Parts: sequence; C-alpha cells; structure tokens
Amino acid sequence: MKRKAVYPGTFDPITNGHVDLVRRAASIFETLIVAVAANPNKAPMFPVDKRVEMARAVLADVPNAQVVGYSDLTIEFAKNQGCQC
Repeated sequence: MKRKAVYPGTFDPITNGHVDLVRRAASIFETLIVAVAANPNKAPMFPVDKRVEMARAVLADVPNAQVVGYSDLTIEFAKNQGCQC
C-alpha cells in the first residue's frame, strides 16, 4: 500500500522549520504533497504562484515531495489527491 500524505499551509514564505518538517515527513511517506493554500481570508506577502515556486526551489532535492497550489477546502484537496494522511 502506498502511503500518501498532505502537508497544507500558506508557506508565506516557506521557512527552515517548514523544510525540516517536509524532510522528516518525506522519510515516513512514499509521497508527500506540500499543499500551498491560496486563502482569500489572509493577506499574504507573496502570491500563491510565487510561494509554490519558492517551495519547489527549496525542496528540489526531496524527490518524493510534490509542491502544489490549491484554493479549495483542504479536506477536498486531500481527497482529490488520494492522500491517506
């Protein structure tokens, strides 16, 4: 069974703490989706596409981590991605 997890957040911007958690989770799960939220209730410093770009650059050496932007409910996003965790 392939274990797939989602790590949602605004990542505005992505920090060393976020990166540490991604690296730890990537060692546990076969696939880790770093889900960058476009939350209309927040005023982010960077637009979602720039936050996705920054996260992808920082996490490029984590082969089983995928960075994806999303704007729907987190639970719906996780279900659509087939995440178990």
